[in-house]
Amino acid sequence: MNFVEELSWRGMLHDMMPGTEEQLKKEMTAAYVGFDPTAESLHIGSLAPIMLLKRYQLAGHKPIALVGGATGMIGDPSGKSQERNLLNEETLERNLTGIRNQLAKFLDFDSDAENKAVMVNNYDWMKQISFLEFIRDIGKHITVNYMMAKDSVKKRLNPEAKSGMSFTEFTYQLVQGYDFYWLNEHMNCKLQMGGSDQWGNITTGTELIRRKSGNDAFALTIPLIKKADGTKFGKTESGNVWLDPKLTSPYKFYQFWLNTSDEDAESYIKIFTLLGKEEIDALIDQHKATPHERELQKKLAEEVTVLVHSREDYEMAVEASQILFGRGTAENLRRLDEQTFLAVFEGVPQFAVSKSALTSGVNVLDLLADQAAVFPSKGELRRTIKGNGLSINKEKFTDQEGEINSDFLIGDKYVLVQKGKKNYFLLIAE
Repeated sequence: MNFVEELSWRGMLHDMMPGTEEQLKKEMTAAYVGFDPTAESLHIGSLAPIMLLKRYQLAGHKPIALVGGATGMIGDPSGKSQERNLLNEETLERNLTGIRNQLAKFLDFDSDAENKAVMVNNYDWMKQISFLEFIRDIGKHITVNYMMAKDSVKKRLNPEAKSGMSFTEFTYQLVQGYDFYWLNEHMNCKLQMGGSDQWGNITTGTELIRRKSGNDAFALTIPLIKKADGTKFGKTESGNVWLDPKLTSPYKFYQFWLNTSDEDAESYIKIFTLLGKEEIDALIDQHKATPHERELQKKLAEEVTVLVHSREDYEMAVEASQILFGRGTAENLRRLDEQTFLAVFEGVPQFAVSKSALTSGVNVLDLLADQAAVFPSKGELRRTIKGNGLSINKEKFTDQEGEINSDFLIGDKYVLVQKGKKNYFLLIAE
C-alpha cells in the first residue's frame, strides 16, 4: 500500500513537506503522532490520527505514539482561544494508562515485526532537562522571529484576542520541536504527522533537527474533521463521544455514527474504516440509489463500532436499537447488559417502586396508577388495556386483574412499561 496515495483518495492529506513521499518509498520509516493526555480516555476527535497511525503501520512503516506527559503540563495553544488547565502528575499518569490501553486496540505493539508500534511519553526525557539547559541547548537554535511567524502564535497575539498568550504557551512549539529532535536522535524518527492545526509546531521540529543535527526530517498533516454543516465533529448535546465504553456506551457510540448525515457518511466511511476503495465506492453508489435505506450509515456504524469496541458490542447495539424502534422482544430486552439498557432508555420517565411488594405481586392497576404515576387514573389504564395498548417488557399485557411480580424484573431491578407505540416508562425496584 502506498501510504500517501491511500491518504489522498480517502481525503486525508492536507499538507506534506517536499521529499516526504520519496522518503517513504525509499525505506521503512519511523513516524510519530502526539496524543493529548488531558482525559483518561481519547474521544472520536482522536480517531482520525489513530487511523492515520494504523494505516501507516499497514503500509509497512513504524508508528510511534507519543503521549504528551510533559506537554500536557503546559497546554498547546494551537486552535485554542485561551490557555488550558494544567495537569498534575497523578492525573496525568491515570490518563496515560487509559490512553495506552486504547491505542493498543488499534496498533500492533507486541509482535516481532520490524515495524511494530512503540509508545513513548515525552515526560521521560523532558524531566531530565533543566530550564537553563533547555534555553542554552535548544532555545538558541530557533529565533523568536521564527516562532512569532506561526499562525497559532499570531492568532493569540492579535489585539482582538482577549486572553493574550503566556510565556508557557509560547514555548510549547519549542518543547514539541524538541520531542521530534529527541525521537530523531534516539529512534531514527524522520516524520511527524498530525492535524492541520499542528503544522506550525511540526515544522518547528523539522527546523530544529536541521539546525541542530543536520538530519533529514519531514512533516505531514491531515485535515481537521468537521461536519458538512460546519459544526464541530464528535460533539453531541451531552458532550464528547468517548472511546471508553464506560464514558460512552457502545450503544450510544453506534447511534452517533448511524445518525450521521448522507454527506458526512460519505467522507467518514473513508476516514474511519479500513474498507477498500472499490467497496466504499460501491456502497456510496448503492446509497445514492436508495438513500432512504441508509445502508451507508449502517455500514459506517458497524465498521467503526467493531473497530473501537467489538463485534459483540455492535450486535448488542443493533439489538438495542431494534428494541427502541419497535421490533424488539422481551427476550432481546433481557439480553442487554445494564449499561446498554439504561443508555437505550435514557430520558424515559422513571418511577421507584417497592421491590418487596413485587415479591408477593401487585395488581397492575394499583402498580401503574397508584404506586407509580404512569397513568393518571385506573380508568385510563383500564381503557388502555382494553384497547390492547399496554405492554410490559415488550409483551402485550391484557389482564386488568393481572399482577406484576418479581418475575417481571429485568436484571432483578427494572420493569419496562410501554403505553401505545412510543411512550416508555421505567419502574425501578428498590
